[in-house]
Amino acid sequence: MSKESAGAVTGRLNVFKTYKLYVGGKFPRSESGRVYEVTDTKGAWLANAPLSSRKDARDAVVAARKAFGGWSGATAYNRGQVLYRVAEMLEGRREQFVREVAEAEGLSKPKAAAVVDAAVDRWVWYAGWTDKIAQIAGGANPVAGPFFNLSTPEPTGVVAVLAPRESSFLGLVSVIAPVIATGNTAVVVASEASPLPALSLGEVLATSDVPGGVVNILSGRTAELAAPLAAHQDVNGIDLTGADETLAKELEIAAADNLKRVRSPRTTGTTDWTADPGTRRLTAFLETKTVWHPTGSLGASGSAY
Repeated sequence: MSKESAGAVTGRLNVFKTYKLYVGGKFPRSESGRVYEVTDTKGAWLANAPLSSRKDARDAVVAARKAFGGWSGATAYNRGQVLYRVAEMLEGRREQFVREVAEAEGLSKPKAAAVVDAAVDRWVWYAGWTDKIAQIAGGANPVAGPFFNLSTPEPTGVVAVLAPRESSFLGLVSVIAPVIATGNTAVVVASEASPLPALSLGEVLATSDVPGGVVNILSGRTAELAAPLAAHQDVNGIDLTGADETLAKELEIAAADNLKRVRSPRTTGTTDWTADPGTRRLTAFLETKTVWHPTGSLGASGSAY
């Protein structure tokens, strides 16, 4: 090999990754064509991320609504299998996420690896709850009369999720997985400062068994995207985890105009994403359907409301 060819090999330019949105199972660029610089904790450039527009947010809601019927209608056991498949895919791309989390959060490689492992385990944990949540969120109710009275949980619908600002991957997984585990579909606004792990998660979802539109991931200015989602008539719930106190108040007011189910963010301190998550996020976007069924001489017809 000549010196010239050797120099050409060793001096080759890096092929930088082009990050895109994840909407409806596809990878569009922002409708506006805009991007913004993403930097590490020291200010060094990492990538250009799509700067989503309000049109992108509306497109994501349309995709989520289209996917809701099939996803909510799937058996809980099947949803658990699909979520477990995502964990398998995350495990296979572990090194990529370790690198992205280390850059996004300023962690050493061993600490970033621990975060990624915890995120994979968290996904598996929620996968195991898909066919069990009904046992703790529903059941038979005692009534004074010749009736069976049963309560069963059902998904709320399309849920907008503002991902946590400080935890680009473990926190992200912790807010997405419980929403879709219970049969909802999601429009996720990634951490504004650290969106790259979220955009890479879209690639994992696309190559797993999650139907297109069940999870839609946007990157950009949180306040710019959250406002139209909170006011959107076809969004049924919103998780304000990634909103600061001022923005959260504005979004709660906007959501109240169309009766959204709202999960308010923390107001003080920092969330410990490594702690046992419990079932609160699983039940945050569930509705309860109560069924009355007559017994004895009243006949076999029943009613539900």
